[in-house]
Amino acid sequence: MSSVLQVGPSPPSHVLTVFSSVFCVFSACYSHVFIVSSAYPYCVLSVSPVCPPGGPVPSLLPRDDPWQVYSSAQDPEGRCVCTVVAPQPNMCNRDARSRQLRLLLDKVQNLSSSISALSLRTHSELQFVEQMETQLKTVESRFNQVQEGHETSTARQYKWMREKMAELRPLIPVLESYRADAALVKRFKEEALNVSEELSNLQDHVQDLGDVHERLTDLELRLKNCMNRLACGKLTGISDPVTIKTSGSRFGSWMTDPLAPPGDTRVWYMDGYHNNRFVREYPSLWDFMSSENFTSHRLPHPWSGTGQVVYNGSLFFNKFQSHTIIKFDLKSGVISRSRQLDFAGYNNMYHYSWGGHSDIDLMADEGGLWAVYATHQNAGNIVISLLDSDSLAITRSWVTNHPKRSAGESFMICGTLYVTNGYSGGTKVYYAFSTNSSTYEYIDIPLVNKYSHLSMLDYNPRERALYGWNNGHQVLYNVTLYHIIQ
Repeated sequence: MSSVLQVGPSPPSHVLTVFSSVFCVFSACYSHVFIVSSAYPYCVLSVSPVCPPGGPVPSLLPRDDPWQVYSSAQDPEGRCVCTVVAPQPNMCNRDARSRQLRLLLDKVQNLSSSISALSLRTHSELQFVEQMETQLKTVESRFNQVQEGHETSTARQYKWMREKMAELRPLIPVLESYRADAALVKRFKEEALNVSEELSNLQDHVQDLGDVHERLTDLELRLKNCMNRLACGKLTGISDPVTIKTSGSRFGSWMTDPLAPPGDTRVWYMDGYHNNRFVREYPSLWDFMSSENFTSHRLPHPWSGTGQVVYNGSLFFNKFQSHTIIKFDLKSGVISRSRQLDFAGYNNMYHYSWGGHSDIDLMADEGGLWAVYATHQNAGNIVISLLDSDSLAITRSWVTNHPKRSAGESFMICGTLYVTNGYSGGTKVYYAFSTNSSTYEYIDIPLVNKYSHLSMLDYNPRERALYGWNNGHQVLYNVTLYHIIQ
């Protein structure tokens, strides 16, 4: 998902306009996060700093509070750029104190290894010295005896002492080794003191890094909350299509569930616009793109048109040759609700300009489940109805002045119905009716019709993307929305 911040003509200072897209540019120690917006499907908002190949980016913001979100001047295209300043997660890799800390860690590891080796050696030699201590005490006792009675048995006593001295002679190199070890221990002690001093100097820096981590986590949460506030906006642009797959006939529909739980990326595929009852369920978009790994659901009735939608675990479709809407539970495989859409035209009475029994178009957006159709009472012009997704009852309807047969396709975004001027050749979105204000306007948003025949175009509010069926090609369009945060 991406988001651009844009400002309308001379907005009040408290009005911040945001588009749904995130691009990051980073200076040496801080990251400037520019929220710019155009919604890319299957992307997740994250803070992923990457340093630019050139020099640091000039600071756009005051540094007194580097964790605030600011807006700056307009860019050459009239867009306002919102900037977030945050330390880079990888800043420690280049920081001098980080290199110093790594050197200290190496020193500590070397000291630990040396002390461990010294400990093993001194432990075994200590036992030997203890044995020698006992023998020295015995020698001392004999000397005392000789001194007291040197006139008797002197030769025998001196012979015994020579033998003991010969036994004690190996103690001399041991004591010399201890002398060397004592010097080594003294050096270890000095190095350990130096390490302690340097670690003390780095203690504040380590505490700062902990604070940086907490602030970065808080910033990510704030950015996500900000993006949640950007759920709705006004359509200002549609990207070139991305072809996901080429399969099926000229007409059909495919979709994902906007209310699916996290991790559920199943794709539903319905080929054709009438006399078909089989719905394919693919485990993921990847399976849909790369394999024939799918489960087939058989509907109790064939569908009509390409205006189906999967919403909160159920498939909603128009029963063939009727104005009946059916809610089919995909988990249990049974119809959980059906209801007639009173006065709605059907059986190619008020279809889109391409035909195909497209009289009733079901769709979903941030506001819920919708039905777009036409009635004789409204002279064949489009009627928009918000449905209760449980009972299928109409909660409210709006009548428009746009003929249904003149519309190429239509889709809902944030309570506004957008209508294309055709389905083949050069195509654009040119009419918008807002159910929030019950007003309409003519607009001019190009729509690339890559394969020259659009028979399905629906918006998914979770992915913020348009799903299209274009002459046997399943395509995706990213959308750019204009947001206003009061």
